[in-house]
Amino acid sequence: MNNLKGKTALVTGATSGIGEAVAKMLAQMGVDVILSARNEEKLKELQHKLQRDYNSIAILPLDVRDKKRTLDTIEDLLQTKEIDILINSAGLASGLDLFDEADIEDFEEMIDTNIKGLLYITRAILPQMRKRDKGHIVNLGSIAGVMAYPKGNVYCATKAAVGMLTDTLNVDLVDTNIRVSCVEPGAVETNFSNVRFKGDEKKAKKVYEGYKPLSAEDIAYLIIYILNVPDHVNIQHALIMPTAQRNPYMLKKEVEK
Repeated sequence: MNNLKGKTALVTGATSGIGEAVAKMLAQMGVDVILSARNEEKLKELQHKLQRDYNSIAILPLDVRDKKRTLDTIEDLLQTKEIDILINSAGLASGLDLFDEADIEDFEEMIDTNIKGLLYITRAILPQMRKRDKGHIVNLGSIAGVMAYPKGNVYCATKAAVGMLTDTLNVDLVDTNIRVSCVEPGAVETNFSNVRFKGDEKKAKKVYEGYKPLSAEDIAYLIIYILNVPDHVNIQHALIMPTAQRNPYMLKKEVEK
């Protein structure tokens, strides 16, 4: 069953990790994909790669933290495009410190990207979806937004906001056919930890040692499933973790012999 062919999707954070994996799978499903991220060079590289096999792959260089540019850019885009699917994948964790020792700049970066950026782009696109009375928004949350863990503080708070925004959007859209979903992964091996630890690859690698974490493709498969269900089905929240992990505290790691 393919209910997605011929639709148009905008994917933020499309040049790495889950965003890139989702963009590729959407293209495989026959979706016209608009790739969005800050790095234009990486966007062009991914566009070139996907266009070898798939027809309609466009790019939209955009830093979702920039309110004016985001709103203006999306307004221009909507003059020529009708967006059926919005994947809010742009997001990050910056630092892993006790709250009173953490860098306030890290706070700002996470809030500006994970909350405000998501708000800007969703606010810009949703009126068109409401006018057309159709569309599907998928927000990338986290187990961190469901259950707090030590030193997660502001990151946990931003992802809790994503989960609650998903709920409030669903309530506000009850009189429409627009669906809103939040995918909340546990441990996924992407560039996430490398970003969190400011490029310290040794620290990042250690996060995933001793067990098999999820991959970006695992999350992408789930997102495709959520998007592809019949129109009368709205999967509002989906919590997904590796079998070795049952919550942020319960993780079975193999002991090296």
